[in-house]
Amino acid sequence: MDLVRHLRYFAVVAEELHFGNAAIRLGMAQPPLSQRIKRLEEELGVKLFDRSARQVRLTEAGRLLLGEAREIVARVDRLHELARQGEGTVLKVGVPPDLAATVLAALVAAFRESHPEVRLAPAEIWTADQVTALAEGTIDVGLVRHPVTAPGLRYGRILVQPQGVLLAEGDPLAGVGEVHLADLAGRELLMPPKEGEPGWHAETLSECRGHGFVPVQVHQGAGLGLVLAGAAVAFGPRAEVPGLAWRPLLGSPITSRVSTAWRVATAPVDDFADVAVRTLKESAGMTDEGAVPVRRISRRPGMLA
Repeated sequence: MDLVRHLRYFAVVAEELHFGNAAIRLGMAQPPLSQRIKRLEEELGVKLFDRSARQVRLTEAGRLLLGEAREIVARVDRLHELARQGEGTVLKVGVPPDLAATVLAALVAAFRESHPEVRLAPAEIWTADQVTALAEGTIDVGLVRHPVTAPGLRYGRILVQPQGVLLAEGDPLAGVGEVHLADLAGRELLMPPKEGEPGWHAETLSECRGHGFVPVQVHQGAGLGLVLAGAAVAFGPRAEVPGLAWRPLLGSPITSRVSTAWRVATAPVDDFADVAVRTLKESAGMTDEGAVPVRRISRRPGMLA
């Protein structure tokens, strides 16, 4: 068990005295937070909170441990800060694991060219984990996928990237010009992990249902093995992958909206936000939100409302 991380969770719940609010602040779902607090209680052998249907209160043991927990977390944060100072200026960046390798390479190269004195340290983590990492100070800035609900975060410009559908090259739809979402009926869908991208996950499935595509099953992961095997389809930007076919979706109903996110503004963070906008436009074909009208699909007769 990562004791420091669990103590950090404990401190946030103690400040909020509400598991739902604490989960939002930490950028995670409430059930995993409750499970981690329970695990911490088991590890320490004490009950930290009295829970009822109406309120959450610290127990006497919880009150006694809270000050120590905050001090431990603060000392660990200080150790990380000293380590960063010892290795020069390092900007720790969170990026989605499904960000194309060519786009990540272009982002690193562009920042290095304009800021050779700063070492960029990217880590591949999903949006929900980036929110938590930003709260904990383990990353300085992230590249997150919207919608995101996280009090205290600041965001850069939101960029939009229409998503097409990735199919096995032998799929009958691989030969059509544009695919209607309803044409995917009866297929299984591969998506990023729900726990990592809860906002985009819910928004995308809602859009699918609204246009006649209710996946038989939703798989979660970043690899495309299931799509290559013809067992599922996936949404994503235009890509050329051996064995796969990419087709645009009629009306561009599925989009990916991304932006930088941070808690503490510094010169390197501001500079990275600027470089990210330029690079994502040039290398990933993204546009400013609202810059290009999105043509919506006309619903077919009998489609779900």
